[in-house]
Amino acid sequence: MGMGRHTGLRRLAYAIGVAALASALAGCGAAPGLDVPAGTRSPTSLAPTTSSAPTTTSAPITSSTTTTMALLQEGDKGPLVLDLQERLISIGYWLGTPDGVFGDSTQQAVFAIQKAAGIQVDGMVGPKTQAALNQGVRPSPRSTSGYVVEVNLRMNLVMFVDDGHLEYTLNTSTGGGYTFTVDGQRAVAATPVGKFHVIWEKDGLVANSLGELWRPKFFYSGFAIHGDSFVPPYPASHGCVRVSNEAIDWIWAQKLAPVGTAVWTYW
Repeated sequence: MGMGRHTGLRRLAYAIGVAALASALAGCGAAPGLDVPAGTRSPTSLAPTTSSAPTTTSAPITSSTTTTMALLQEGDKGPLVLDLQERLISIGYWLGTPDGVFGDSTQQAVFAIQKAAGIQVDGMVGPKTQAALNQGVRPSPRSTSGYVVEVNLRMNLVMFVDDGHLEYTLNTSTGGGYTFTVDGQRAVAATPVGKFHVIWEKDGLVANSLGELWRPKFFYSGFAIHGDSFVPPYPASHGCVRVSNEAIDWIWAQKLAPVGTAVWTYW
């Protein structure tokens, strides 16, 4: 990714109103009833109940290991895990530096490819996950121009896309669809749908009545992409876009979502 896009993003940041920044301080999903931009689903609306098979692209990859992997899962160590990590990275599933240890970041990447492949999401590598790796299965982004962070709510995946080219994919946990109460008001845990921009960010911990957000990047009202110690492979948040703490640290380090970055959330 080139550095040229960041100049335009910084310029856009200056055009963001103070009111939007104050709204972001409300916290993850903590502002039900706010006006919603035209063409955007209300943050408190229920998610659609219909489903369809995920759309993916397959790009065969090569590897020095061609035999079927034994069942691998969190806690395992050794050359098979290292090969797994290198395969995942080669097709854009971020997990940090390959080290031969099947830790949380590796499990998050396995969740992501299982979602993209439309197979059971259990975080373990068996024959079906192995087949997806061999086929180089990746999700298909929707944007075709510009730099966009896409959040596919049906698949619960975050994608970093540059001019239609998928660069990285992360597992995420978005709005869980349950009802909760905040400031005396009932709200539904749903992630807003639409085209937004990162409007404010906090390089540290933001805590409120709904929980803790690590290094959040707010893209609408109190909704943010943020780090969390619990990122299951299913929707569980109040409406924010959770990624692992390690993943958000990487996003900050690589400057992948500075203020002004386009964020597109969709079903």
